[in-house]
Order: sequence, then structure tokens, then C-alpha cells
Amino acid sequence: MMPSNQTWMVALDALWANKVRAFLTTLGVVIGSACIVLVVTVALSGRRYVIQQIEGVGSNLVYARLDIDPNKPIMLQDELSIDDMNAAKAGIPGVVTVAGTRGDPATVNVGSVERNVNLVGVTEGFQQIRNLLILQGRFLDADDISARSRVCLITTQLANFAFPFADPIGHSLRVGELSFTVIGVFKERVETFGLSEIQDYSVLVPFPLMKYYLGDSSLEMLYVQASTPEGVIPVTRQLEALLTSRHPTRARYSVQNLSSILEAARRIALALTIVLLLIGFIALLVSGIGIMNIMLVTVQERTREIGIRKAIGARHQEILYQFLLEAFMISGFGSVLGILIAVAIPLIARPWLPPYISVPVPWESVVLAFLVSCSVGVFFGYLPAERAAQLQPTESLRYE
Repeated sequence: MMPSNQTWMVALDALWANKVRAFLTTLGVVIGSACIVLVVTVALSGRRYVIQQIEGVGSNLVYARLDIDPNKPIMLQDELSIDDMNAAKAGIPGVVTVAGTRGDPATVNVGSVERNVNLVGVTEGFQQIRNLLILQGRFLDADDISARSRVCLITTQLANFAFPFADPIGHSLRVGELSFTVIGVFKERVETFGLSEIQDYSVLVPFPLMKYYLGDSSLEMLYVQASTPEGVIPVTRQLEALLTSRHPTRARYSVQNLSSILEAARRIALALTIVLLLIGFIALLVSGIGIMNIMLVTVQERTREIGIRKAIGARHQEILYQFLLEAFMISGFGSVLGILIAVAIPLIARPWLPPYISVPVPWESVVLAFLVSCSVGVFFGYLPAERAAQLQPTESLRYE
């Protein structure tokens, strides 16, 4: 049996007759449902932001370097090479591109001022591998690499230091004993704060020129980019096996990827989401207890009314449905109001947020908040409703 239109009207009239009490009871549901929506929104947005920051260092990135043992001499056969890089691209399935780097401290002379910089020889695929942003000019191309052109890219900090009042593109920059023509200004898409080969003051040059500075053409770091996130682990294993097969057994290589960091970020985000959701559920639990208390008081105050309704023919189910509807209306109205508030908060805060942070409200959180809030109201409203339905007409009519 479904509640009739008359039952709905009676329930609505009962709530309207006690507007202040109903509204105060609704506040707990408003807070609880708003908490759920905001918690899920913030958790998902925060998780997305952290993962984007990690992936911004290099999407699907695998990197390898020689493990240096201070007690053992480094042999030339142990060093990573361009041949290793080409073999990885040709021999490992699922590899999109590869790149190699070699860094060395150097100095830049601007007038009479000298500044220490990090000179980095890079191959053609380095920009794609590391997601570098080219702010002015262009990156090194195949012709620059093969011709060993004396061209370079510099960081924004170095550009501001060396060319504070001029466009650096096309100007000459003296690095150590060589002069380079600046063809681009770049920055990292996501700052690594000096934990990579890119420092605040860095100069990128064609990799073959590093032999002039170091006397050899070995790689310090070998980068490999997998085509998909699922391919990162297989590519890591295959790269480690490839390097082991191409070098003496005494050589040891550290082959790593960002998957462990990404997984740790996901686990942390999940744990925070669960904790914050529990807080929202506790708020709803408290509001549910408040609904039950108010409904019990309401049943006691309306005992005579219930007796009159039963005396003129109201059935058990109708009384039960009436009080359940009152609880449902309180929780339903509170959940809708809480959801609207939660949706409005990100929209209001949007102008004050950085442009790279988006806070979309997921529809799943809205549905979850509404269903949980209404369920809590009906669940805690059932005991008072059942108590009202069980009252005997004769005892109710004698109640003062």
C-alpha cells in the first residue's frame, strides 16, 4: 500500500505547523549532506591535481642510470651510451620515444659577472620525455644534434639574468670556453626543485657537444617513455634486462619509474577520502538521531490526534506512512539544501583559485549525499512512526 495524497498533505501540514522545529532539525541534514558532497569533491580534485603534478614531470616515464660503487672503478664499458638508447627504442615494444642526458657544471659570463650554471647535453626526444614548455623560440632538432650546432636553450631565470632588457633569441651566450646562439627559452611544466638535471640556471645543448667538455659520449641518464600507463612496468623490466644483456655482469643499473609514487599518491588520497567521508557520515548520524528525538516528541505531543484519526478509521499503515513521510521530508529537504550549498561553494571560490586548479562537483557525490541523507531520515524516523502506528485509539483519546 502506497501513501495516499491525503497522507502526504497531512504530513506536510504537520511540518508546516511546527516550522521552526522542522527547520532546526533539518540543519543537521544540511550540514551532513553538504559535507559529503564537499568531501568527495575536494578529495577527487586533490587526487587529480596531485596525479597531474606527478605525471607532469614525465608521462609514463621510465629512467635508468648507472649505479656507482665508490669502492669500484667505473669502466667505459659500464657507462650508458647512445647505442643503449637506440637499442631500447628499437628492441622494447610499447616505447614511444627515448632520450639521453649528460650534465656538467659550467659558468656563464655576462659582462664582468660570472654565474655557475648546469650545462646539460640532451638528445632530440628530451622535450617530449620531460614535458618541457618552450616559452620562446624552439627546441633542438635533428639537424642541430647531427651537425653539433653551437645552439642552446636556457631557463627563464638564466634568460632574465643574461638578457634582462632584450629578447634572448638569436643572441650569443658564452658558456665555459664556447659561445652558443640562444634558440629557445624553456621551463619545466612541473617544478622538480633541482631534483632532476634541470636547475634554475640551466643550459641545454646538443648532446654530441658534451664530448668536448667531458672527453666521452656516455649518458648520465637514459629516459624511455611507454605508450600507456599499463606498459610502464613491462617496459621497466625489459629496459633493465636490455641493459644487463648489453653490458658486463659487474655493472649495475638503477631502472625506476613514477608508478610507485603515483600509487602512493592514490593510496593517500583514498585514505583521506575515507576519513573525510566518515566525518560526513557521523554528521548525518547525529542529524538522524536528532530527527528520531524530534519525531518521538512529536508523536507524544500528537497522541490525541493519532487516537482521533484511528477512531474515525485510519489504518496502521496510514499512520506509519504519515510519520515516515515527515521524516523523509525533513531529510529530503535538508539534503537538497545541503547539496545546493555544497555546489555553490566551489563556484563562489573559483575566482580565488589558481587557474590550474579545477574543482568540478562529481554527480556521484550529489547522488550519494541525497540517498544517504534520505535513508538516514527514514531509518531513524521508523521507530517513532511505528510507535505512533501502534497506539491504541482508546488510550490515545484519554491522553492529555
